[in-house]
Amino acid sequence: MREVVFDTETTGLDPYQGHRLVEIGCVELVNRFPTGRTFHRYLNPERDMPAEAFAIHGLSTEFLRPQPVFANIAADLLAFIGDAALVAHNAAFDLGFLNAELERVNQVIIPRDRLVDTLLLARRKYPGSPNRLDDLCVRFGIDNSRRTKHGALLDAELLAEVYVELVDARQAQLGLVAMPASPIVVNNFAIAAKVRPVPLPPRVTEAERAAHSALVAQLGAKAIWNDYAHTSAQGALQ
Repeated sequence: MREVVFDTETTGLDPYQGHRLVEIGCVELVNRFPTGRTFHRYLNPERDMPAEAFAIHGLSTEFLRPQPVFANIAADLLAFIGDAALVAHNAAFDLGFLNAELERVNQVIIPRDRLVDTLLLARRKYPGSPNRLDDLCVRFGIDNSRRTKHGALLDAELLAEVYVELVDARQAQLGLVAMPASPIVVNNFAIAAKVRPVPLPPRVTEAERAAHSALVAQLGAKAIWNDYAHTSAQGALQ
């Protein structure tokens, strides 16, 4: 399953009142794990930067003037996104700006049903709690100390970590308990699990075994290692 976590920075709040994208950052997830692939561009909005927006992200008109316009990066952005689900915080805002830019360059807009809104996920999971990105980073112990101002790629990277926590993707069982070999059934055909014909030689030396036994003896009769001593001895005799 491929997903793209993304964030944008803009000149204002309404793309249909003359405001434009100035930065977009995307992070690729496959099966809820970051692959290391990202997409990041600053954009020339072809207009001035209001002081209110500059205070949020620190991107000035002078810095953005030599950056590419959206039309010049649209194809690369769409190729990176592909058909993945799109994850964003307050996703309708980011998608609204992205679709407004796509409309300006005569590209097909992205349907809302591809969105996963982490703000809505957080509100359902923690009703009544503050659910800004910074709040969620604190809740999940995610280091956001670099976030002195908003930045699209950094925010997308932080949001990717938050998203994994929100959907409990880190809670998958590691399966460390040894399980006996058993047949595997695929499409009603039994496939016998292979058993190693010759056991691997032990990697623990006799000297190490003796040292461990001496240490356990010093711990007393209630040492937890004693619970495994009988089992280990039986295994050595088999």
